[in-house]
Amino acid sequence: MNSERVALGLPEVRPSSSETATTRTGGDERGLLDQFGRVASDMRLSLTDKCNLRCSYCMPEAGLDWLKKDKLLTAAEIIRLVGLGVNRLGVRELRLTGGEPLVRADLVEIIAGLRKNHPELPISLTTNGVGLAKKAQALADAGLTRLNVSMDTLHHDAFLQLTRRPFLDQVLAGIEAAAAAGLRPLKINAVLLRGVNEGHAAELLQWSLDRGYELRFIEQMPLDADHGWTREGMITAAEIRELLSPDFELSPDPRARDGAPAERFEVRHHGSTALLGTVGIIASVTEPFCADCRRTRITAEGKVMSCLFSRTEVDLLALLRAGDSQQDDDAVTARWQDAMWAKPRAHGMGHPGLGDADFVQPDRSMSAIGG
Repeated sequence: MNSERVALGLPEVRPSSSETATTRTGGDERGLLDQFGRVASDMRLSLTDKCNLRCSYCMPEAGLDWLKKDKLLTAAEIIRLVGLGVNRLGVRELRLTGGEPLVRADLVEIIAGLRKNHPELPISLTTNGVGLAKKAQALADAGLTRLNVSMDTLHHDAFLQLTRRPFLDQVLAGIEAAAAAGLRPLKINAVLLRGVNEGHAAELLQWSLDRGYELRFIEQMPLDADHGWTREGMITAAEIRELLSPDFELSPDPRARDGAPAERFEVRHHGSTALLGTVGIIASVTEPFCADCRRTRITAEGKVMSCLFSRTEVDLLALLRAGDSQQDDDAVTARWQDAMWAKPRAHGMGHPGLGDADFVQPDRSMSAIGG
């Protein structure tokens, strides 16, 4: 395993000696409880590790060694696993991720199967928007609740530099099609890179506000396959707020954050009381929200990752393929619970005074984890 360490100048949070249990006590409690009292109810499920973009903050230009089809969760296994999460373990929200989930030929069928079994479950999808124009209506008809579309800039040259693909027009068409299909609220996810697109922040926010979309800026995280991330090169949440301040006045959103990764702000023009909309900032590195994390992540090959930055994975696929009896389902849910019980207190970034000064970057890049 790659043990390269990324120097952050920020300490890691480690549990004390009394907090290092790796097995659940009791064993019969329901839900995805961890040893620090957090309960995961938000399920992030990756459908594939493949992607048709090559974003510099995620994967190398040549791509990665993709998983073989027989190593991926099948549609039936996805539907079964979500059913166990909802019916047994208290999952209340589902987000389908990738890689790029639109590259799965059976995506519409997966969503339709999930909706049939769980009529009230919020089901969202994170996508880069390439190919979305052709599928947005079918996704809405199948039962998808809403979309997050990743788009870092409105400028073709910057888009090409960031993604290494000339597909901005396809992404814009996909966003329009999703809005027309009624997939709202529609959120736009943007990562700012120093020297590339940080000057586009205010323009992207105005564009989103004009169309009723919610823009969410995400701090660049150390999850790039090239391991080129540095803390000095990252644009922080504080800098993002500063970049927006000449054009907009931001004030805290009065609504409770309720475990959401994004801190929301109401947006107004300076000197005006008229609310233009909201903007979110996900500050995983500099303003972490580990204490209220409610997410459980399943990779495309059926492994539990209790944290986005985890270096420990717990396999569920072998148990899923062992059989589908009541006893087999019991084994899957018990292993899932054990994996979440061992969730660390925090990922190690942005927690002064509580541990080591180095953070170990996960071996997987973002596309291989699922956001």
